[in-house]
Order: sequence, then structure tokens, then C-alpha cells
Amino acid sequence: MRLSDLQNKDVVDIITGEKIGNIIDVEISINTGNILKMIIYEKKGLINMLRGGEEVSITWPQIKKIGSDVILVSRNI
Repeated sequence: MRLSDLQNKDVVDIITGEKIGNIIDVEISINTGNILKMIIYEKKGLINMLRGGEEVSITWPQIKKIGSDVILVSRNI
């Protein structure tokens, strides 16, 4: 799977059902080539939309399922 494929998917928290945002980048291990973290552009509310949003890191263990349209994560880990 390519990064561009991941960037087209919505990231949703399975606990709250809330859409967190979209992936803008990933952090990859130099030694293994595995994804360590996904960096997500989080847009919440009118104030953050005017400021441009924030970046949120989701670690690999927090990712529960990568589907065809959505990535399900649990931020409570």
C-alpha cells in the first residue's frame, strides 16, 4: 500500500466514532521499514479551521483496522 492510498482514507476513533482527520505523513523505522506513526491533520470546530488545524500522531499499536475507505484507531492506548 502506498502513502497516497492511506492519505485518501478518513481516520476515525473507534471509541467516540469521531472523524479525527486525514493522514499527511508517516514515520517509518529505518531498521525495519515498518510504519511507526501516522501523522494526521486534525480539523475540529470553527476556531481550528480558521487557524488551520493541528497535527496528531497515531502510533501503530493504536491502529485497529485499515479498511477500503477508513482507518479505525483507538486513541485510548
